Amino acid sequence: MAEDIPLGRAIPFPEQYSPELLFEVSREEQRQRLGLGADLPFHGTDVWNAWELSWLDHDGKPRCAAAEIRVPADSANIIESKSLKLYLNCFAMTHYATQDDVRETIEQDLSDCAGADVEVVLQGSGDAESTRIVRPPGDSLDAARIKCEFQGAEPDAALLQADPADTVAEELHSDLLRSLCPVTSQPDLGSVLVSYTGPRIDREGLLRYIVSYRQHEDFHESCVEKMFIDILARCRPEQLTVYARYNRRGGIDINPFRTNFEDEATNIRLWRQ
Repeated sequence: MAEDIPLGRAIPFPEQYSPELLFEVSREEQRQRLGLGADLPFHGTDVWNAWELSWLDHDGKPRCAAAEIRVPADSANIIESKSLKLYLNCFAMTHYATQDDVRETIEQDLSDCAGADVEVVLQGSGDAESTRIVRPPGDSLDAARIKCEFQGAEPDAALLQADPADTVAEELHSDLLRSLCPVTSQPDLGSVLVSYTGPRIDREGLLRYIVSYRQHEDFHESCVEKMFIDILARCRPEQLTVYARYNRRGGIDINPFRTNFEDEATNIRLWRQ
């Protein structure tokens, strides 16, 4: 229930390891609103990066790492973001003999919450090269001159058009993605990458469609899934990937990846992350 979600409420700061802080949100309930059933038109992963993980070693010395967390899109639940932040903070004054002990604990707790096997990788300062900032692949849509009208909170799928006489394979991206948290109405900003093979998608229409999420209230994962099913239905690509890279809030960025042809999301880091 929305009133039970810790997001948007004052919550006592945890002093010790407290796995009960984790809160799940049913994917089924979110997908029913999108008209999705058990037979999903995509597979994928939610890639989370948590940048503020710290704990105490055997001698009480603080240790730190960044956590890459991969939640499969077919898991029963989404892990609510503030509950994850509170949960990770509870490690700060807890002793662990090794970094692997921390990783295994987080992996098990998140798997229990999500209802599926969650993968966790911890990276220290020595792994900084793997977290370098990169440019998104393909062409940017953002230089296009478009007229935008905001007449409601619902994204406008009618803006999406494609030319069935012109088949292409291309990668497109925009940094103009903005949606709103469904609990607090606070803005979530980020970038979205669209990779497809099929009828050429009208770029101005796609950009206007992405911008139409500006007042839409939904979880990151649901926004990306709506984008995927709208583009699939309106533009009829044979192959499609939609990958959003949201800016971090509370030391965590959430990056849903949905595809019908690619194997795995590459955990790139964009300029605002």
